[in-house]
Formats: sequence, C-alpha cells, structure tokens
Amino acid sequence: MSDILSQEEIDNLMKALSSGELDADEMKDTKEKSVKDYDFARPAKFSKEHLRTLEIIFEHYGRLLATNLPVYLRKNVQVEVINSEALTYSEFSNSLSNPVVLGITNFSPLPGNIVLELAPNLAFAMIDRMLGGYGAPLEKARDFSEIELAIMERIFNTCVELLRVPWETVVDISPRLERIETNSQFAQIISPSEMIALITLNITIGNVDGLMNICLPFLCLEEVMDKLNTKYWFSTMQESEEGAYKAAVEILISRADIPVKALLGKSSISVCDFANIQIGDVIRLDTKVEDELSIYVGNIRKFTALPGSAGDKYAVRITSVIREEQ
Repeated sequence: MSDILSQEEIDNLMKALSSGELDADEMKDTKEKSVKDYDFARPAKFSKEHLRTLEIIFEHYGRLLATNLPVYLRKNVQVEVINSEALTYSEFSNSLSNPVVLGITNFSPLPGNIVLELAPNLAFAMIDRMLGGYGAPLEKARDFSEIELAIMERIFNTCVELLRVPWETVVDISPRLERIETNSQFAQIISPSEMIALITLNITIGNVDGLMNICLPFLCLEEVMDKLNTKYWFSTMQESEEGAYKAAVEILISRADIPVKALLGKSSISVCDFANIQIGDVIRLDTKVEDELSIYVGNIRKFTALPGSAGDKYAVRITSVIREEQ
C-alpha cells in the first residue's frame, strides 16, 4: 500500500468516518506496542535501584577502609566507588588473571559466600609496606609465598570485619574470612550462570593504585533484596548515624598514645660547662621550688601542676587547665 493516499481514497475514508462505518478510536488501537527484549541467559535480578543502594553501602565501606588501612600501612589511603554492574559469575571469573588474590568470605547469617578480589599490584604494595618497604609494586607478577599470604590474610581479616558497619541498616551480618585463593579456578562459590552484583572500588596507596572488586551473588542477597532500595535505606536510616560515626572516631583517637611531660624549668649553660658536667653538680633553673609546673600534652601547654609522688613514683597534681584563649 502506498504511503500517499489519492484524492478518491481520502474522500472514501472521510465518507466512511462520517457514516460511522469506521471508528477513529479503533484505528488508534491498531498501533504496534513496543516490546522489550528479555535475555533468559542473563535475567535482570538486580535493578538499577539495587545497584545504586549497593554503591551507597560501599561508599561508606570505602571511607572505613581509608580510615583503618593506614594503621597497618602507615601511608595515606584513598578509596572511591567507580562502578557497579550485574553480570554472571562466569563473566567475573573469566576476567580474573593468575595469580590473583581472592578472599572467600562467609556472609552469615545470609546464605553463601561473597568474594573480595584485590589487584595483585595492590597486594604486593601492601606486603612491601607491612615489611618496612616503600610500598612499591612488583615489576613482574609472580606467585605469592606462604609468608606473603599470611600477611595478606591479616589485611583481609581487617577488610572483612569492616563490612559489618555499612550493612547494619540492611541486615546485621557477622562476616568471616574462610580462605584466600590465588587461583580463580578454586573459587567457584556458585554456578557459573548465576547472577552477581559486582562493585568496583579504586584504592590508592601512596603512588600505587589498583582495583578491589566485591562479588555479591544474588543467591546470597535474595533474602534482603526488598531492603536494597534507596527508599527503604533513607526511611530506616537512624538519625544517630552521624553520632555513631563520631563515637567510632573518638574510640580510634582514644587508643592513640600521646606523650605527656612535666617541665620543671629551663636553664642555659655554656658548651664548656656541659662538657665538664659531673655527678652531683647543680644546674640552676629559672623556676622556684614553690612555682607550679607546666604540663605539656604533645607540644601543647595544657595544664599547670604541683610536683609530688604516688607510691614509689614521681607524680604531679593538676591545679588548673589552660584554655585555648590563654
């Protein structure tokens, strides 16, 4: 049929519409409806909403890594989420190189395991830092030794333990590292055709950066899929989250050792006198016996105190607190 109607066809069509032989509404309903293709080999078990919620969870996880890893590595660590996607487990496992560092993690009480994959260059940089080096990656990839795997197990245990906090809003988990694999063939935790959510983090340690992939099988998250949406996330988010984060930081700070010293006084002597000083010599200070001592926390003068003793040890008794304005 031609796309352009003749004048006779137009007249016949208008006549039919006027007489009621044709219904304009019925003609509109004859339009083809759009059909969305569905791939049965890759069922859409993770929606964009689910992936976005997982990104939010692991953004929080990334901040925890950036705070806790420097304790072991003694170097600045930066972590950011760069991607989230749904794919089959075979696609994930086939993309892995050998050697690889895989942390098989029990996600109790949820069924099954998840996988934490760390780029080899990051793993060797971490090992180098833990052993006192500068944190440089290897120029040529090689297999990990037993000692290196033992060191990585300590790092992975820390990473796994940090998973508890960001998942609290969804489910109270007790993750546990089961084993570390360096060959992807021995990490078949689920069927190759099963769907997974893959969250990719970019980790920078000094001048070395690499990827950490977190593989979350659908079978593991199926019980809590209804909670993996932003509406539920924000509606159940506790108002005290900021206070809890502040409390966690305060706990970490409270564990830090800070030197506290009491300054008896100051004096200036010549180099000659210092070189000839003997046991029993007296050094004159710029303070009197009844004067209060200055107490320093780190390099900051914070208190004044009087000298004394506690048992068989020297001690001071705080007499005043020095405010910042003083």
